[in-house]
Amino acid sequence: MIEDKNPQRTSIAQLGEFGLIEHLTKNFDVTQESTLKSIGDDAAVLDFKDKKVVVSTDLLIEGVHFDLAYMPLKHLGYKSVVVNISDICAMNARPTQITVSVAVSNRFPLEALEELFEGITHAAKEYKVDVIGGDTTSSQKGLIISITAIGEANEEELVYRNGAKQTDLLVVTGDIGAAYMGLQVLEREKQVFQVNPNSQPDLDMYSYLIERQLKPEARKDVRTLLHALEIKPTSMIDISDGLSSEIIHLCKQSKVGCNLYEDKLPLDPQFISTCEEFNIDSTTVAINGGEDYELLFTIDINDFDKIKGNPNFSVIGHMADESEGIHLVTRANTKIALKARGWDALSE
Repeated sequence: MIEDKNPQRTSIAQLGEFGLIEHLTKNFDVTQESTLKSIGDDAAVLDFKDKKVVVSTDLLIEGVHFDLAYMPLKHLGYKSVVVNISDICAMNARPTQITVSVAVSNRFPLEALEELFEGITHAAKEYKVDVIGGDTTSSQKGLIISITAIGEANEEELVYRNGAKQTDLLVVTGDIGAAYMGLQVLEREKQVFQVNPNSQPDLDMYSYLIERQLKPEARKDVRTLLHALEIKPTSMIDISDGLSSEIIHLCKQSKVGCNLYEDKLPLDPQFISTCEEFNIDSTTVAINGGEDYELLFTIDINDFDKIKGNPNFSVIGHMADESEGIHLVTRANTKIALKARGWDALSE
């Protein structure tokens, strides 16, 4: 990415809060039937009629959740929407609206916020959600983004974390671990740049991993895929903190045990080769990495034939009696107790 040495810098103070909100929200369209009143009043008005409403909120803080040294603002805007949409998808619901709140320090000109909101607008159009409100304020330090996502579903469609049964199969969408290795590549290149600012990184061989880190996608397609297969998961969660953490969440809430099989983990070839280059164990990264935003769910064992051989899904384990505990079964057929070593924003 070529840096503009003389970028235009318009002070946010020139517009004022209301002028800024009007400027940043002018490209948002209303497409959902459930949106009766969007931006422009004291509150939005929604009507979901007989549907259940699903709500989720995430907070993203500079220096904790993202590093602007390698995260373009447009990508950050897009990703901040995706991580919230993913939570709605994990409930087997359809995302419909979001609110966007941003706190910025005076080091960010108007052009930076335009770039951020370009990404937000792109994500809203991609996922067909209405941006119905939010807030802007000043920050003493850095950039803070808070997004609330809203979705809808019929009551019988909703899937919770607490419905897994002892004989259920454990299934994951896509592949896992790539986002974490993308982060490792970006962190390495940042360190190289700090030593030698003239170095130009060649990241072509890591393109998939970097895309998974900088521009992840929520699995909005899974709801439709499972409906077509006539499968309703018994429990579900999205993989944001790491596979091991999410399995433990499902097990604790459903009061079951689990056996996860190492040889069944879906890993991308680029991920495997990069783990070898970094001398990191691929299984350790795959189960602890996080930020994959794939969906992890359980299905009744009788639904196995419906899902068998489907390229969108991998059966990676099965649930067990709670007394059996939660284990990784290695390729050598030994059992290792699974621990939550994934992302924890409050860890020291």
